[in-house]
Amino acid sequence: MRAPFFSIVMPVLNGGRAFEQCLDAVARSGFRDWELIVVDDGSSDASVVLAASHGARVLATKGRQGPAAARNLGSEAAVGRFLFFLDADCEVHPDTLERAAHHLEADPGLDALFGSYDVSPTAPGLVSQFKNLLHHFVHQSGAERATTFWAGCGVVRRETFLRLEGFDAGLFPRPSIEDIELGYRMTAVGVRILLAKDVQVRHHKRWTLGGLIRTDVMDRGIPWTRLMLANRVRRRELNLNRTGRWSVWLLGVFAGACGLAFADVAWAFLALAALLAIIALNHQVYRFFHQQRGWAFALAVIPLHVLYYGYSALAFAAGGVCHLAARRDRVRGRANSPGASENEGRNPED
Repeated sequence: MRAPFFSIVMPVLNGGRAFEQCLDAVARSGFRDWELIVVDDGSSDASVVLAASHGARVLATKGRQGPAAARNLGSEAAVGRFLFFLDADCEVHPDTLERAAHHLEADPGLDALFGSYDVSPTAPGLVSQFKNLLHHFVHQSGAERATTFWAGCGVVRRETFLRLEGFDAGLFPRPSIEDIELGYRMTAVGVRILLAKDVQVRHHKRWTLGGLIRTDVMDRGIPWTRLMLANRVRRRELNLNRTGRWSVWLLGVFAGACGLAFADVAWAFLALAALLAIIALNHQVYRFFHQQRGWAFALAVIPLHVLYYGYSALAFAAGGVCHLAARRDRVRGRANSPGASENEGRNPED
């Protein structure tokens, strides 16, 4: 039998109503050349029954091994030419699969692509709308020639994925930056990755402020910093652009000036100037928020956006400290390894 074009691989853990809507959307897709593989990671709800009722081939991990391990398991069982990774809370549009297939068929040398969230997230609330719309803006503003990857809605040629041994499930046993790390490895071996801006999905995740900060710092900011430093990455794309870097520096000026303003009110003017400079630097994203949700929303998310820069800077600093500590431990480990003492001080020419 001819292999399908896509093997859609969806990891799920207690997917609930959003998972059902995402399965329904796949079934309504205008592009039909695919198989659906759902990998359950220890659900206690009806996710397995839902997946089977939608015609999916259902696999299971040994329970709570994380999406990296779940995607790897599904990929090993897949027979499609391309692996289409789709999160269980991401709803495809009727033309999402078709648009992705068009890019891959139009460019036979393209091995991977990823898309973005659309501008219609289902979760209400300021934090959820801000987070999802910011993701859309960042991806839509990024360079099409990408050096990273996103597994929420991302495609990889199956042969390429298996050759690279998939996601690093040992390094990332919980949702983290396993897709970014895979993107760096793909780029290192010459795999071309496309940021396909017309490939979009609707996101169903509801964010709370505490959950957002915890995820961005612990599961993304710190491990991403460590990954970049370990690989000496100096790329400037997506979240690593110049506007973001300058905004972080200005936020430091703002915080310092606010502290000194208690001693001399003149520092308050510097703090205000730094804040206005941050807003001016980010005028494009605030204009985008205004276009999508109006002026009230655009003004309301400015504190959230400034807070985002603040905890991102702290995450980068913490990641740098972790990187240096890990490097120190490796040096000590080599110094204390068997044979280290007997070779110490020996001339390499002996």
